Amino acid sequence: MKLSVVMPVYNEERTLEEIVRRVQATPFDKEIILVNDCSKDGTAAILEKLAKEQSNVRVFHHAQNMGKGGALATGFSKVTGDVVLIQDADLEYDPSDYPVLLRPILEGKADVVFGSRFLGGAYARVHLFWHYLGNRALTLASNCFTNLNLTDMETCYKVFRREVADRLQIQSRTFAVEPEITAKVAKLRVRVYEVPISYAGRDYSEGKKIGPKDGFIALWAIVRWSLFSSIEPLRRK
Repeated sequence: MKLSVVMPVYNEERTLEEIVRRVQATPFDKEIILVNDCSKDGTAAILEKLAKEQSNVRVFHHAQNMGKGGALATGFSKVTGDVVLIQDADLEYDPSDYPVLLRPILEGKADVVFGSRFLGGAYARVHLFWHYLGNRALTLASNCFTNLNLTDMETCYKVFRREVADRLQIQSRTFAVEPEITAKVAKLRVRVYEVPISYAGRDYSEGKKIGPKDGFIALWAIVRWSLFSSIEPLRRK
């Protein structure tokens, strides 16, 4: 099994080298696909350095900012692995959770795995009540439309068998990509598992980018991708 780790990157010069080091430390045959979404800091130079020094690191640059969804769309189009995993470039999500995330797929039980921050992972930072409440409300709204019983739709950690990732055809260009992916996964009628993960959330002074406006965008995305899009169910072999 070859793992493709897709990592959108925007102005993450402080954490980029460390998160790549942590991903490299995981015990899997892997490629790391880093998509620079037109960063304005020193991110681009760090990316080129990483690609030069590490043979399994592949770097792609956007000439203009296209948002997390755009970066994921680029990354998904470049993967060569059997399993695709989304990783943020900050240090909120811990790559040491990869074995837990991958286990349902490796055991042949799942096609998609969501890593939930609310199922009791090894640790979670106590932090930002209104952000937590917004996440739970959006997950509830998403579940009402998709009929999936998720606890954390907005999680970064989503893992897909390659056949599923190839079918998603991401179109969102903002954080609306999370409800878009979830709605499309539900329409594919694939086997979805959820596992507990650790979480060390940042606050806004530390560079957190998502805000209240993104909640309203996500709510509309839930309705849009659930009611006004179509995708044929995946036929498993």
